[in-house]
Amino acid sequence: MYTRTGCHLCDEAWEMLKRYEPLYGFQLDSQDVDSDPAIAALHSEYVPVVTVDGKVRFRGRINEVLLKRLLESI
Repeated sequence: MYTRTGCHLCDEAWEMLKRYEPLYGFQLDSQDVDSDPAIAALHSEYVPVVTVDGKVRFRGRINEVLLKRLLESI
């Protein structure tokens, strides 16, 4: 997940993903978009950005129903 300090949507997304992490067996990781100019250029205006296997799946608020469908299909 690409995130930013002080982003309330990022905090909400992180909490939701942490709940699903043990249920679906994935490893959650985060990176601050402001830590790398290249990442900031790609994702700065869209945080949080959730990627799965390197593919962007969510930008901004996460739709929990779609998240569950995605996790169940993997």
